[in-house]
Amino acid sequence: MRDVLRRMERAARTPMHQLGADGARAAYEAGAGVLEIPKPALPRVEDLQIPARDGALLPARLYAPVERSQAPVTGLPVLLYLHGGGFTVGSVETHDVLCRQLAHLSGAMVLSLDYRRAPEHKFPTAHNDAWDALQWLAAQGASVGADTARLAVGGDSAGGTMAAACAIHARDAGLALALQLLIYPGTTAHQDTASHRRFAQGLVIDEAAITWFFAQYLNGPADRADWRFAPLLAPDVDGVAPAWIGLAECDPLVDEGVEYADKLRMSGVPVDLEIYRGVTHEFVKMGRAIPEARRAHADMARALRDAFAA
Repeated sequence: MRDVLRRMERAARTPMHQLGADGARAAYEAGAGVLEIPKPALPRVEDLQIPARDGALLPARLYAPVERSQAPVTGLPVLLYLHGGGFTVGSVETHDVLCRQLAHLSGAMVLSLDYRRAPEHKFPTAHNDAWDALQWLAAQGASVGADTARLAVGGDSAGGTMAAACAIHARDAGLALALQLLIYPGTTAHQDTASHRRFAQGLVIDEAAITWFFAQYLNGPADRADWRFAPLLAPDVDGVAPAWIGLAECDPLVDEGVEYADKLRMSGVPVDLEIYRGVTHEFVKMGRAIPEARRAHADMARALRDAFAA
């Protein structure tokens, strides 16, 4: 991890928050695959469009570890995956390798969503897109060969925020989920935990970037009090789906991830919490350089297999 950080420092690239949204997206896309594992080949990869509540068609990509003709008659279990990127950067393309790996290792389908991003689309558009996609998957998933009785939601960073909020919506709507898979999710209204102070500088994502991302996404201070942005503020999480939560030890978001795990546990929700030592935010996309990334992939796949078998 230190070697990765040194290489990033030597590259001396302009920070994303100084590039504007388009420049930041281009920079993130360009760097997304540098430290990834080799792209796993899958027999089925399809691009889809999913309707949102306002009539927009959201691009999505479906990954399956078997051809449709070889899938069980009942269909394959499916994970809706929501990419990270501060609600501003990131895409299906930046998380293509990770989603392929999850499908490959878990034996499940993965549907990766290109929700609409800030600043063009402010809060709560990204969240609404995610929830619309989850509802579509529950209602129409059989049309793509999914077993909608075995459904999970997951994501990293901002995507983890949306996955946690979707799990609460699913509970309220009576939609049964097998698992919520949360990779270093943002859960707090204000970035004021000890880990935000301790890791404010120099570790892949810093305070300046987080502040900039949220300035793109939020309409104003009042949005921070909405639990769809800060799931720790949800009135209750009783009865939400079991959770697998993977955190990076050296990450501004680690404390709020632990707090959310505690909130779920205190409400009787089964939680499997893994804190990967010595690594930073984004580590799960660094499998070529960071062994913990490959271990996290295996852990996530195991969690999905166990949840779908239950």
